Amino acid sequence: MSTETAAETLDVRGQNCPMPVIKTKGAFDDLAAGEVLEIVATDSGSMSDIAGWAESTDGAELVDQEEATEDGQDVYKHYVRKTE
Repeated sequence: MSTETAAETLDVRGQNCPMPVIKTKGAFDDLAAGEVLEIVATDSGSMSDIAGWAESTDGAELVDQEEATEDGQDVYKHYVRKTE
């Protein structure tokens, strides 16, 4: 479990590529510098997609990713900090 405290949580469970990244960008733009966005997804591809998005986006820092099982479903959690 991440030690990051999220300012907002974006739930994109049930959505497949590219929607988790598109919705992450929209929610991320609304954050203030220093805030963390938690993204909760069920698409296993989100692990690489969100990491790649954060790496290629100025002002975004991927601080943690987790994989868990909730109610029998694989869930992927991502924590992205807005740095500027």
